[in-house]
Amino acid sequence: MDTALVIMAAGIGSRFGGGIKQLESVGPNGEIIMDYSIYDAIEAGFNKIVFVIRRDIEADFREVIGNRIEKVCAARGVSVAYAYQSMDALPEGVAVPEGRTKPWGTGQAVLVARDLVDTPFVVINADDYYGKEAFVKLREFLCQKAEPNTYCMAGFILANTLSENGGVTRGICQVDSEGYLTDVVETKNIVKTPTGAEVEGREVDVMSHVSMNMWGLRPEFMEVLQSGFEEFFRTAAAQDPLKAEYLLPIYIGQLLRQGKVRVKVIETADKWFGVTYREDKPAVMESFRRLIADGIYTSPLFD
Repeated sequence: MDTALVIMAAGIGSRFGGGIKQLESVGPNGEIIMDYSIYDAIEAGFNKIVFVIRRDIEADFREVIGNRIEKVCAARGVSVAYAYQSMDALPEGVAVPEGRTKPWGTGQAVLVARDLVDTPFVVINADDYYGKEAFVKLREFLCQKAEPNTYCMAGFILANTLSENGGVTRGICQVDSEGYLTDVVETKNIVKTPTGAEVEGREVDVMSHVSMNMWGLRPEFMEVLQSGFEEFFRTAAAQDPLKAEYLLPIYIGQLLRQGKVRVKVIETADKWFGVTYREDKPAVMESFRRLIADGIYTSPLFD
């Protein structure tokens, strides 16, 4: 079955200390995190890559990864497309509020790829490393006979997703006895401690499942996402037009509470890592060095 990978790469990366963190080299031959995600996706059977970027980073993006990945994908029968996230990619009749300076969040990021995706697809962040297992398992789920309004997500263990260099935001998941998601609680400033993790002094279960924005979705979900975006402007954006964000996990959480969708949590034991902070980069580079030493990846990655 044809399946696509949608990579959200339009983030500004303010916590990273400036620059375009998605384009930072972390591999021994200049590879960036996206290279490894694309490699794993192709190996798992995905045959289309959709990059969601901003127009103002397009030149740098194509120079660092786009042009190169297009050649890699062409040699493997994988297509590449670009979608562009911007403040003015809005529902009909909605105008950009005066003073707004950034796009509208991950829900909008997925939505701008609407016309490029007509198969089951997986959504990921550009600056997160997810490991091989999740790509294989999510694709297997999506290739099964589809049940109406039933999707999936990669469930990482919170302990495997923390940063040594500061607080992180994670979607902490509540899961029922059949392994289906019942709620996602977007939790900010989760800080690693010597004994686990905490939020504002309150201990958090580090064995909880968390969403790292790796979702397995189907084309019809785009219609639901569009309806939610229109509702967002009647509610949250109307109350806070300069800062409100249409976030994918929060919206999916709303749909779950309304009983409109089901989401299977597909557990992965792989360790997540990423460059939330500039200080994270040396540890990420060392992690890839170990993966190469263990034979998980070749170097250079795309021989």
